[in-house]
Amino acid sequence: MNSSYADQVKSLAGVIFDLDGTLVDSQLDFTALRQSLDCPAGLGVLEFIDTLPARERAQAHEAVLAFEQQGADRATLMPGARACLDALHQWQLPVAILTRNAGTVARHTLQRLGFAVDLLLAREDCAPKPAPDGLLQIAGHWNVPAQNCVYVGDYLFDLQAARNAGMLSCYYDPHASAEFSALADWHIRHLAQLHT
Repeated sequence: MNSSYADQVKSLAGVIFDLDGTLVDSQLDFTALRQSLDCPAGLGVLEFIDTLPARERAQAHEAVLAFEQQGADRATLMPGARACLDALHQWQLPVAILTRNAGTVARHTLQRLGFAVDLLLAREDCAPKPAPDGLLQIAGHWNVPAQNCVYVGDYLFDLQAARNAGMLSCYYDPHASAEFSALADWHIRHLAQLHT
C-alpha cells in the first residue's frame, strides 16, 4: 500500500465506529453472558433471544441490558481513541457509532467518558449487525455513498456488516490475533494508524 491509512481516511466522506472493543473497553465477558443465557455457539446473542418465547425473551433482554450497563459503568477509552476522534473532527469528517448495545447504555458510556460523535445508532434504531441497515442509514443521513465511508470494528459482525453495506471495512485488532483479517479491507493494531 503506497499511502497511509490516514491519507485514505482523509479522502473519505465519513468514519463509523463500533463501540465496545473498538472505541471503549467495557471489560465485558461475553463468553459468560452467552453461557448464562444458554446461547448456542455460532449464534449472536440478540438473534438467539429473538427465538425465545415471549416471557423468556423479556427476561433475557433484561439480563443483557444489566450486563451492558455494568460495562458502561466501568468502560475506559481504548488507547488512542480520543486522539483519533479529535483528528477526524479536525479534518471535518463526520463520525458516527453503530453498536449492538442498547441506546441508553451507549449514550451513558459516551457521556461518562466525555466524548461525542455526530450520530449514534443502537439496536433499537436498526436491524443488528451483520445486517447493513445501520451503516446504510448513517450514510443516507450524511447523504454520501456507502462506499465512501469506512466502518471500524473489532469483530466478525462489524466486517460482515460493512461488506453487506458495500462499505470499506477496517479491522481493529489490538491483540494482533488476525482472526478476521481476511474479511477486512484494512487491518490496524492501533487507532493512531487512522490519523498519523
